[in-house]
Amino acid sequence: MDTEKILAHCDHTLLKQESTWEQIREVCDDGLKYRCASVCIPAAYVRRAAEHVGNALKICTVIGFPNGYSTTAVKVFETEDAIRNGADEIDMVINIGWVKDRRWEDLLTEIKAVKASCQGRILKVIVEACLLTEEEKIKMCEIVTASGAEYIKTSTGFSTGGATREDVALFARHIGSGVKIKAAGGISTLQDAEDFLALGADRLGTSRIVKLVKGQQGEGY
Repeated sequence: MDTEKILAHCDHTLLKQESTWEQIREVCDDGLKYRCASVCIPAAYVRRAAEHVGNALKICTVIGFPNGYSTTAVKVFETEDAIRNGADEIDMVINIGWVKDRRWEDLLTEIKAVKASCQGRILKVIVEACLLTEEEKIKMCEIVTASGAEYIKTSTGFSTGGATREDVALFARHIGSGVKIKAAGGISTLQDAEDFLALGADRLGTSRIVKLVKGQQGEGY
């Protein structure tokens, strides 16, 4: 697959706790240069990043991140605040404990509440697949489909594992019409990226692909 096509599916990501504005600005500049789908950054930098890029690049941020166990009201507030500050896309973490408790209606209600708070913006639902059984993953495909969210997302990148080819293939078999897949966590090579896209992912959450392409260009590739 053409490298430019791969980059067009990338949410160029920087979510480390120690991230500085200088680093966020570099991520934004790289996102612009390489025509990424978006940059995914901490909420505290959304307003400044949105002002920096204007309308030339989508700004994505994370809600209930990375553990997912804040209350629904807090997630809704975070989402509304992010939208006011200029976020174009929202990646929310579900309550994993509710999955284990089989609180399916509560999960659906929460995702719907956050979706309503997005005011028409794209919502990606992070299910942290590394912590779920296959049955739970399939159930979350059903719930995300019913919620009206645009994407199911594999991982935060902050738990015990990231995206796997098996999970993306599983999601592709069980999501409903109109729902897309974002693979995130551990995507470190162009081959990884190509594989995930071929399996059905539409977005890739990664901090490494742009760095890899920059390195190759620096070496004269």
